[in-house]
Amino acid sequence: MTQLLEILPKELKFIVEVKKQSSCLIQLTNNTHHNVAFKVKTTSPKKYSVRPNVGIVDPKSTFEFVVTMQAQKVAPDMACRDKFLIQSTIVPVGTTEKDITPSMFAKDNGKHVEEVKMRVALISPPESPVLSPINGVLKQGPFFEPSVLKDPVENRVEILAPPQTIAKSSEFKKTNLSHNLLAQDYGSLLRMIIIQKSDKRKKSAHGIPTPICCYDCANQYHGGIPFTSLNT
Repeated sequence: MTQLLEILPKELKFIVEVKKQSSCLIQLTNNTHHNVAFKVKTTSPKKYSVRPNVGIVDPKSTFEFVVTMQAQKVAPDMACRDKFLIQSTIVPVGTTEKDITPSMFAKDNGKHVEEVKMRVALISPPESPVLSPINGVLKQGPFFEPSVLKDPVENRVEILAPPQTIAKSSEFKKTNLSHNLLAQDYGSLLRMIIIQKSDKRKKSAHGIPTPICCYDCANQYHGGIPFTSLNT
């Protein structure tokens, strides 16, 4: 006789996480030309819930139900021995879920009742790519995130850069400071030269001011880079 119901998957698999429920979807396929009633049983009824646990599968059609494992307070034994039993039998056309009774699945008077046992497999959750458990404590993986500090005065959030960035920034500030000091020295020296030339200009024999070329002064003290003229 043709199998009444094809059941997929062949094994119930639940991802185990403490204090979290886990569900598994079961699909029933009726490959016959008859209406087939089914009923679901388990060895641990307080641990699982089945919605719905009874039903009618029409000819050449499919039916789905969900098995949910209740949230566990502590990590269970991964070598789970729980089992499920799916019973199925042919019923008259027009039979509904409300008409299903335990006696329909009793093996008496030569009645054909199929029984399929299903095992339960518990699966550990996939490990996080960043956090991994070590001796029961979550350790952070080898990656860097900017630290966040809250300013208690202005209630602002400051993002701290990585140590390498801070070091480079300090070097950059030192370099800029040296350049600024050097520019100030050149500026002071240039100011003195202009003042001296200005004094000479006042003493010109023809009484005509001699033009001052800051470009020549800059060439002597700053490698040919012109400075902005200073007012005397």
